[in-house]
Amino acid sequence: MSPNTPLLDRVNIPADLRNFSLLQLQQLAGELRAEVIDAVSQTGGHLGASLGVVELTVALHHVFDAPEDRIVWDVGHQVYPHKVLTGRRDRIRTLRKGGGLSGFSKRSESEYDPFGAAHASTSISAALGFSVARDLLGRHNKVIAVIGDGAMTGGMAFEGLNNAGAMSNKLIVILNDNEMSIAPPVGAMSRYLSTLISSQHFRSIRELGIHMAERFPQPMRRAARRADEYARTMISGGTIFEQLGFFYVGPIDGHDISALVPILRNVREDVAEGPILVHALTQKGKGFPPAESSADKYHGIGKFDTATGALHKGPKGAPSYTSVFADSLIAEARKDERIVGITAAMPSGTGLDRFAAEFPERSFDVGLAEQHAVTFAAGLAAEGLRPFAAIYSTFLQRAFDQIVHDVAIQDLPVRFAIDRAGYVGADGQTHCGAFDIAYLGCLPGFVVMAPSDEAELVHMVKTAAEHDEGPIAFRYPRGAGIGVQLPDEARTLEIGRGRVVRQGAQVALLSFGARLNDCLEARQNLDRLGVSTTVADARFAKPLDVDLVRQLAREHELLLTVEEGSIGGFAAQVTRCLSEGGHLDSTLKYRSMFMPDRFLDHDQPQRQVEQAGLSAPHIVDKVMQVLNSSQSQGLRRA
Repeated sequence: MSPNTPLLDRVNIPADLRNFSLLQLQQLAGELRAEVIDAVSQTGGHLGASLGVVELTVALHHVFDAPEDRIVWDVGHQVYPHKVLTGRRDRIRTLRKGGGLSGFSKRSESEYDPFGAAHASTSISAALGFSVARDLLGRHNKVIAVIGDGAMTGGMAFEGLNNAGAMSNKLIVILNDNEMSIAPPVGAMSRYLSTLISSQHFRSIRELGIHMAERFPQPMRRAARRADEYARTMISGGTIFEQLGFFYVGPIDGHDISALVPILRNVREDVAEGPILVHALTQKGKGFPPAESSADKYHGIGKFDTATGALHKGPKGAPSYTSVFADSLIAEARKDERIVGITAAMPSGTGLDRFAAEFPERSFDVGLAEQHAVTFAAGLAAEGLRPFAAIYSTFLQRAFDQIVHDVAIQDLPVRFAIDRAGYVGADGQTHCGAFDIAYLGCLPGFVVMAPSDEAELVHMVKTAAEHDEGPIAFRYPRGAGIGVQLPDEARTLEIGRGRVVRQGAQVALLSFGARLNDCLEARQNLDRLGVSTTVADARFAKPLDVDLVRQLAREHELLLTVEEGSIGGFAAQVTRCLSEGGHLDSTLKYRSMFMPDRFLDHDQPQRQVEQAGLSAPHIVDKVMQVLNSSQSQGLRRA
């Protein structure tokens, strides 16, 4: 049953909140929270973060004039309440479904989403860009960046703070602090003082004092400045932001609308130059007891029961690739105390939470800081440890410079466990692991592997653990494996050696990674069509099994590569091999199948594979198209 929401029913756009009283806004927040809980119970998604910003979202849209005023959310999975209030309530139960709303802010979805944000720590830089553009264009709208404390752990956030603090552009940054505990407790006195220091009256008095102090001798000026900073620090705790050039307001209770609204009004009307940071303390999962009591605050969940919070579990199937990786890494770490694990704020997502439970002193969560994670791992490797950096493919992109300079150039044996390779379903474009084969395969000395199933992943973890000759990476998809029997003992694979899985005569399908099962299914269909088909598993994109590739080229009429990666990946390695070997000068027909040159919207993973043209029927169609085209050309020549 849908929740009772009489006030929310009156809101179609944010302007409808303008005449609500504080009491009505508080009631609206309760209805909005119930609406979000009910919607996410049917779709799954990032519930905890959204529940934590309900009151803040209501207050922002009551005080500011979106979309004229730009509100940039960081990270974008906080935006479910924002979407409900900005004309998308009727579609909120399509969240993360094919053809439905994105789980993040998205420019093409609504004018109320001025900037897409599904990777962390970007809002301050983007908002500063909006504020500079506003001033250059002679406009007068407000620009607000809402950044979570997790996103604040990323170095880019501090780059943005540093730049913004050195400029005079008017910018409002709201720090949504739900875990870091970087401020003293919120109470009545703190609330009063925060309201006071955010007011124009206080700012005017303070600025008058500053101007008067400028007439003092230099030592007295320095002493006055320090006294001002220390006095404000005693009531606010904002020294670090003040030192970066921000006027700090807080901390305030991010769930108290009667506190939020007057403070936001004050910072909205402030006419002084320079940026302001408002520090709001919130609770992730607020208002839903199962989320409040959960270790991860229901950060990302599937469908659930709204009464109990119990997740709706499907039938038990094959283990996930993530869990197989975690179990395999733990098994290797039991035998080798040099193995350590590193993650960038994704311990449960990468399986390193299980590793940390057994090896807490050998497990490191560095926060949302992939660049630091990679160079940190390089330092560990330089001292002879065996670091595994478990980072999603799409997040590892953020550390490419560190991969090149700190790992590859120094030939350090950092092991990269690349989760979420390929299509990821509901998280859509921003989390799709498309480019890692290409951006790692171009680096000298890198080993790039991909398991075709969960059993192969077990072997690749062991192979990576024992590889000390340079950097090595293995990529694997999100979700469950295909259900093969896991080996009792992992074995070390020969670097750069693939395997023939099924032998045929006319067509060779060479798969890299998780699409091998589609190739095997395609082989069955091709055999029924009278086309004898070999299926091979490359295992390695780099170093490529040159002998295997050239054998397949010599012995077959058609060679087709299949991968769930972007252009410039595995197929590029094979093409170079064939070209240098002169195989493209012969009668060989060579084709490749990879991700299309466009970003696909969120949908079910298998549906995305079908949209990309990488499923078994597409492989069959590709083979028959090439063979039929060749026959037609032969008839024309005859």
